[in-house]
Amino acid sequence: DVSCRRLGEGLVQPGGSLRLSCTVSGYTSTPYALGWFRQAPGKEREFVGGIAWTGGFTKYADSVKGRITISRDTAKSTLYLQMDDLKSEDTAVYYCAAQMRWGRVEVKDYLYEHWGQGTLVTVSS
Repeated sequence: DVSCRRLGEGLVQPGGSLRLSCTVSGYTSTPYALGWFRQAPGKEREFVGGIAWTGGFTKYADSVKGRITISRDTAKSTLYLQMDDLKSEDTAVYYCAAQMRWGRVEVKDYLYEHWGQGTLVTVSS
């Protein structure tokens, strides 16, 4: 099971910050990676960033690089997405997903097998 939670208010002013968390439980095998995706109104779901669960290697989309940090607490089976300097174009439903196949952190959503329910982040003044 993948469960996504927003830490803080879902409505954020431009330039503000927000943190999302995601817990992973109930799997007999360890995911290779956990990823964050988002889907803005009228747009396709896109990769935001991901982290290799064991090694901690991270990969970020160019559109958010420098403004987000992905981390994980393996003891708590929790993934975090810290977003800073938020922009209106960051408004979207954010999803956490687990990639079970080993190799590298994937950017294609169809390569992630398990998904959280999504949480809305609105950036507006």
